[in-house]
Amino acid sequence: MADNHDPHDEIPAEASADANTEAEPEWWEEPGMPWNKKPGRADYWCLGWIGFIGLFGMAMIPLRAWLLGLDPQVMLALTGSRIGAASTGALAAVGEAPNWIWYLLIGSLVAIKFDWVYWWAGKLWGRGMLDVYAEQSPRTHRNIQRVERWTAKLGWVGIFLAYVPIPLPIALVVFVMSGATGMGVRKFMVLNFISKTIWSLGYFALGYAIGEPVVFVLEQYQRVANWIAIGLVVVIFASVFFKQSKSEKKAEQA
Repeated sequence: MADNHDPHDEIPAEASADANTEAEPEWWEEPGMPWNKKPGRADYWCLGWIGFIGLFGMAMIPLRAWLLGLDPQVMLALTGSRIGAASTGALAAVGEAPNWIWYLLIGSLVAIKFDWVYWWAGKLWGRGMLDVYAEQSPRTHRNIQRVERWTAKLGWVGIFLAYVPIPLPIALVVFVMSGATGMGVRKFMVLNFISKTIWSLGYFALGYAIGEPVVFVLEQYQRVANWIAIGLVVVIFASVFFKQSKSEKKAEQA
């Protein structure tokens, strides 16, 4: 009986292995990575800075509660926060903050100290950082798309809207897209500083208009500020422990 086997139909094992290897994506091409090319030293540094900012922000949660119990002007200079600006305005209304403008300007510089990192992420990866954040939930994805459309229409003017106090990732999108669209870092930081200062002046004016009632509330808060800070530390550690335990249980079940 004739053998109809065609030797050309036979694929060498080595060639098959090579084909599978080529089909497998590199680790840096996996979902959840912001870059669109093999990362280099700059990519690792930028990602490291973003991780540091996350840890710094977590550490600042209880610290802000403690700072609020201090002189509002000091809090404003150390954090550039809205509460610090409004509280300082209230003190100025009763004549207790004569040099408030210097605290406010220093606070603006402090508040934008890490914003260049997100500009850098946009310059390195385009909107890749936004794609990473968008994977958190469908709602986050929709919000980022919405803000991105606003940013595309407004251009550099969008930086002035980065500090609007609404639950949308405006600052993140604006900062990343500033780098992605080719804006220079010097121009970005100058516009960012001006924007932050204008918003802080607005909160200062609000506190000035309210005046003495805000001062009274701050005096009452100072009495319990340390306990609130300790309570927030406990809540943060408990939350981290709970998430870690939950992840370990899922891993064991898998």
